Amino acid sequence: MDFKNMKTSNPAMAKMDQQAMSLGPVDEFIVDDSQRMTVNGTINKTGILLAIVVVVAAWSWQNILNNPSMGYGLAIAGMVGAMIASFVIAFKPKAAPIGAPIVAGFEGLFVGAISAVFEMRYPGLVVQAIGLTVAVMFAMLFSYRTGLIKVTETFKKTVIFATMGIFLFYLVSFILSFFGAAPSYFEMGNNSWFNIGLNLFIVGLAALNLVLDFDFIERASEQNTPKYMEWFGAFGLMVTLVWLYIELLRLLARFQND
Repeated sequence: MDFKNMKTSNPAMAKMDQQAMSLGPVDEFIVDDSQRMTVNGTINKTGILLAIVVVVAAWSWQNILNNPSMGYGLAIAGMVGAMIASFVIAFKPKAAPIGAPIVAGFEGLFVGAISAVFEMRYPGLVVQAIGLTVAVMFAMLFSYRTGLIKVTETFKKTVIFATMGIFLFYLVSFILSFFGAAPSYFEMGNNSWFNIGLNLFIVGLAALNLVLDFDFIERASEQNTPKYMEWFGAFGLMVTLVWLYIELLRLLARFQND
């Protein structure tokens, strides 16, 4: 079983961040506050999506431990399924209440498969990656709330274009993997200085995308935004957190001794 070409999937990032830059018109004027998007509602829905990711990931993890040959299939199914469903939501936000849980399920398959492979090779690595992901999330939230990081138009555009570039790198690498020519960046245990530097850059970029997610959720909740956009905001935050976790897992693995 060869996982060296497995990659994280974050196909909605560019579209999500464009939504954050400009919310655009809503479908109708909402008078009833119970039908408006709120920060608390988005947080609750993010919790639901992350719970789905964890439950499905645990199932995927256990199945791979019992039958390692299933790992590649589960990881590919999760990655491709999440990518397709994410594109649907990104271009049709109204589908988020149904689509977001579906994405969470596919993300869970992928996360569980990749986590199991890394854990079997480097015991204890998954717990470290989870802890770092939570720590980075709260650090970025603190930086955003205190104004240490200001979300200006230049900041948004820079993060969005950089994210689009990384997604293109993922996509091209995935295609090349079918011809046995994927970049060494995705090889488990490859700890060249170039790969470490690129890994650090991607981790930093994922962390900055969290700030864009926070800004989108806060600004959208202050406007006349429909309730279904809570699922859209939660979807974006979940995708970013999964992306950050996978890249942190990969980064930590580079510093392990085989």
